[in-house]
Amino acid sequence: MTEGGSKGGKAIAIQGDVSKPEEIHRLFSEIKKQFGKVDVLVNNAGTYEFAPLESITLEHIQKHFNLNVTGLLLTTKEAVKLMGPDGGSIVNIGSIVGSMPTPQAAAYSASKAAVNAITVSLSQELGPRKIRVNSLNPGVVETEGLRASGLHEREFREQQEKTTPLGRIATPEDIALAATFLASDDARWITGQLIVAAGGKRM
Repeated sequence: MTEGGSKGGKAIAIQGDVSKPEEIHRLFSEIKKQFGKVDVLVNNAGTYEFAPLESITLEHIQKHFNLNVTGLLLTTKEAVKLMGPDGGSIVNIGSIVGSMPTPQAAAYSASKAAVNAITVSLSQELGPRKIRVNSLNPGVVETEGLRASGLHEREFREQQEKTTPLGRIATPEDIALAATFLASDDARWITGQLIVAAGGKRM
């Protein structure tokens, strides 16, 4: 657990696996103890693996849905319990493949399509409680996962950069800045939106 207060705030780190309901409960019990309430939730935990149809297994499907869908829903359920009368903001990190699926990503694309559906549904359900829900859907981002896959050094990256109007793939900061805006009061009139952050790329 760490704390940082250079700008008058407090930050703590709590390790947990949000694909496991018992760990979600533990996480929010600790948040309640430390802060008492939740103003903003960014559902950023996720997983992805590419596989052709003939290689897809039940484990492959469950791995994507347990974290990307079930974990997101249960985390949101717990966070909303701690949002007060002033409401809050929920930012779901989806993917451009949720609405523009790619080959060999059936399970991943389906899980991110579910994130889009959850976002729109919950925005309508939670709106009367002043809770906004939006989905930020990036294209390719230079993350640890991308680097581990080796794709950041291959033809895949070159092709992505060539077909992206802004001429590069995203950095984590690009997505963080957009998420910060959606979480902030500057976006107080924005809810139920699926916002593509992909440098103008269309699949």
